[in-house]
Amino acid sequence: MSASFLDSPVPEAPAVADPDRPSSDPFSEIVALLRPEARASKLVEASGPWRVRRSELGRPFYCAVLEGAVRLAVLGEPEATLRQGDVALIPEAQDFEASSVVPPARRLDPDPVLTGPGRVRVGEAAVTPDTRLVVGYCRFGSPDAQLLVGMLPRLALARSDAEEGDGGGRLATLARLLDDEGRTARPGRDAVLRRLVEILLIEALRGAGGSAAAPGLLRGLADPRLAPALRRLHESPDAPWTMEALAGEAALSRSAFFERFRRAVGMPPMT
Repeated sequence: MSASFLDSPVPEAPAVADPDRPSSDPFSEIVALLRPEARASKLVEASGPWRVRRSELGRPFYCAVLEGAVRLAVLGEPEATLRQGDVALIPEAQDFEASSVVPPARRLDPDPVLTGPGRVRVGEAAVTPDTRLVVGYCRFGSPDAQLLVGMLPRLALARSDAEEGDGGGRLATLARLLDDEGRTARPGRDAVLRRLVEILLIEALRGAGGSAAAPGLLRGLADPRLAPALRRLHESPDAPWTMEALAGEAALSRSAFFERFRRAVGMPPMT
């Protein structure tokens, strides 16, 4: 695709999240450690069969569905269908494809058409849009972001808790605020964008946690025994940690802690 629908970066702003502040919420903590910053956002309107393919260099990408549905195919992951109010996060976007639920049969797809500031159109131009998305990129400001991203799922999904007909629920409301704020010049815009992106990321990471998740940091943070040890590691990364000390934080024996950590996080504790 020759034209990008994410051409207009949001001006850089200093990160305000403090990675050393204590937190009792593991999902808030990981977002604070990542220090996300909004970079670019677009409102995408679509109709009929459509498809957009992207090849990226590892930028964090998010997509929130305001109306309709979208099929998201991330290289190496099962395809996912997002509906009104759902949010997806690709922490390190490489090759992925967004399309109508039934994508077009032809292999070559028209480029998105810019229809206004921060607004693009894909699909059949003569047909009233039936799908509206907020898509964008952010940046992780932490110097250790690559280590953390490597422990996150390749695709994190937050499903809306909206009831039919309520306008898409709170996640869709957040996406609308993000879209509106990103295309204005109101005082305090950068601070508002940072907070909105943080909230969207927390919601996406919440949706990807739990015992059914693939091994990684989120699954570890969702484990009530492992989470205290991980929080202490994050709060005091320079402390002389030992296996005994970490197992003590989890109230487990060394062997039980080691095996539980390895299964949940996908690597040994000291690694």
